Amino acid sequence: MVTIEGTVEEIIFQNETNGYVVAIVETKDDVVTIVGNIPMINIGETLNLQGDWDYHPNYGQQFKVEVYSMVVPATLNGIEKYLASGLISGIGPKTAKSIVKKFGKESLDILQYNPEKLMEVDGIGKKKGKKIAEAFQEQRELQDVMMFLQQYGISANYGVKIYKKYGSETVAKIKENPYRLSQDIFGIGFKMADKIAKNMGIDNNSEYRVSAGIKFALMESSTSGHTYIPKEELIRKSAGLLEVNMDIIENSITALALNQEIQLENFDGKTCVYYMPYYYAETSVSKAVVALSQGELKKLEINVEREIDDIEKENQIRFAKKQKDAIREAVDNGLLVVTGGPGTGKTTTINSIIKLFEKNNLTIQLAAPTGRAAKRMSEATGREAKTIHRLLEYNFVDDQVGMAFSRDDGTPLETDVLIVDEVSMVDILLMNNLLKAIVPGTRVILVGDIDQLPSVGPGNVLRDIIDSKIVKVVTLDEIFRQAKESMIVVNAHKINKGEAPSLNVKGKDFFFMRRNTGKSVTDTILELCSERLPKFNGYDPVKDIQVLSPMKKGDTGVNMLNEKMQDRLNPKVSNEYEKKSGDTIFRVGDKVMQIKNNYQMEWKLLENGVVVDDGEGVFNGDFGYVTEIDDEEDELKVLFDETKEVTYSYNQLDELRLAYATTIHKSQGSEFPVVVIPICWGPPMLLTRNLLYTAITRAKDLVVLVGNEKYLHMMINNNRINKRYSGLKNRLLRILSI
Repeated sequence: MVTIEGTVEEIIFQNETNGYVVAIVETKDDVVTIVGNIPMINIGETLNLQGDWDYHPNYGQQFKVEVYSMVVPATLNGIEKYLASGLISGIGPKTAKSIVKKFGKESLDILQYNPEKLMEVDGIGKKKGKKIAEAFQEQRELQDVMMFLQQYGISANYGVKIYKKYGSETVAKIKENPYRLSQDIFGIGFKMADKIAKNMGIDNNSEYRVSAGIKFALMESSTSGHTYIPKEELIRKSAGLLEVNMDIIENSITALALNQEIQLENFDGKTCVYYMPYYYAETSVSKAVVALSQGELKKLEINVEREIDDIEKENQIRFAKKQKDAIREAVDNGLLVVTGGPGTGKTTTINSIIKLFEKNNLTIQLAAPTGRAAKRMSEATGREAKTIHRLLEYNFVDDQVGMAFSRDDGTPLETDVLIVDEVSMVDILLMNNLLKAIVPGTRVILVGDIDQLPSVGPGNVLRDIIDSKIVKVVTLDEIFRQAKESMIVVNAHKINKGEAPSLNVKGKDFFFMRRNTGKSVTDTILELCSERLPKFNGYDPVKDIQVLSPMKKGDTGVNMLNEKMQDRLNPKVSNEYEKKSGDTIFRVGDKVMQIKNNYQMEWKLLENGVVVDDGEGVFNGDFGYVTEIDDEEDELKVLFDETKEVTYSYNQLDELRLAYATTIHKSQGSEFPVVVIPICWGPPMLLTRNLLYTAITRAKDLVVLVGNEKYLHMMINNNRINKRYSGLKNRLLRILSI
């Protein structure tokens, strides 16, 4: 094996996912091309490389790297290149030049041992100096961690995430139990952790391995919406995953149950297995639902019928029978569910309930599961609505506890009435945290459309509560005259009943454009978004039009559509206005979406460019626009809801996706002026009636379907609702019977 040492002068190719690079390195004798897996490599770094020379037929002689280590640069030019490489947040080319000019060859020692001296450099204040020192120290630790992780095939992207989670304890924690990675690190599944463990020599039948595999199978089932899984099914899944004897798995399930890491329950004569968080949440929700629905209420000394008449006269409206029922039941019940499709008067009903309670001096709080849903609720009611997380004051407590809800059974919400919208989106964990913070005697009204897609997270909360029949439910089913004028509303109800929609009615708001190939569908969508719709009614191609696709992959999938729409609607201007992260290029002006809940992400509320408030929390499904890319600070800024500015460091960009197009699942709780939907072939599990219904009901002004009518009718006829294992209904009935 040959050893060479040199400074990275140019990076020709770099795969951020697996760390593979092609780079030019200058040694003391020559300039050579190196190839190999070297995560986190940067221009200006000095490397000690071990490997062998290889001759490539197209590119000539190359040095294939097998082992590498970082070497602290010794020359002034090397130090400046190293600091200017973008490796250390807060230091760009200008700052690097100023630091080296001031401290010379001692620059790196100053950064490590006397960072307070950085304030002697022009342009570096106390805050920036502290940020640079912390970034430098973090980078040194990170390089040590990456050297450890590379031998087990862990890519650079995951290496950064692992270090962010465990810090200086990274190596010790992974050596102790590499399977913790599958539970702690977003994006690392059991299979990747298992590969690392095998490289470390952990036995196939290891207790750590088998128990981690079982828990992974349980967690994986939760991504399909299940709160539990039948034991026999769990054993089969785990055996396929682990490739070990079923007896070993059964013994491990018993041990996990005895250690209270999982819970065994009996439903209809079958043994079912819960991961503990879902077991606790489901049992807690069932008790809270019964307590709220059966608890005593403070009686209101009002004449409800007279109040209903007064509201009708004041607003010059006529309530449907079910709307009146909802108002009466809101007064008489501790827990009420109001459900119904578009155009059935849910908003009018809720506004009337609010006015009635306010008139009688009851305090009211409004909430919804997402920021966009809360904003819609605020606009519809003229009153403040909060996300459930904000309502429950979800904050960082300390390093040990992490993030937690401040409002719970110890410090409940102080309100007489709580109204929650878009409840079909609420999973069992969030519902548990919400109900824990409500005391019996509070009037709770849950509002949602039962025919929309269920929550992304585990559970079937709204449907289980309705199906249990122990809670008062009012279903609004009359479409109002003004709503009947909208083909969006009419067709949504037709589709929901399994009927064919009315297409291309002149002067209306629901259109179908027939195209027979994936390419022609994509080309038409691009033309619609960039030219025809903006010309038709002045729609902003980025802010007003949303493309919703049933799937991620394929010619008409979200990934391909986003790439093509970005090139059409926000083409490259210069490198200064874009940043590549993984396979995605972000540009200033791009529409983006947050794809995971990040409760610690800081935001600033802006009014006319001035910060008027701040807080924490950016959530899965939030839409925003890239406003700034700063290579000097390694930061990208996104504006959410037109007022909330969030700053992402470059290593956080895996939490963002382009959002010119998004999946229908991700659009829940949102509303857009125009929705464009490709209607093409896809897996039957994705081409379903409730998926199409959900997509159509996201549109406010206009729906355009593009594709083949055969697949439209296939979706309408496919009323398949994927089975969810959820015990909430059974628990509600069991508690009530006791």
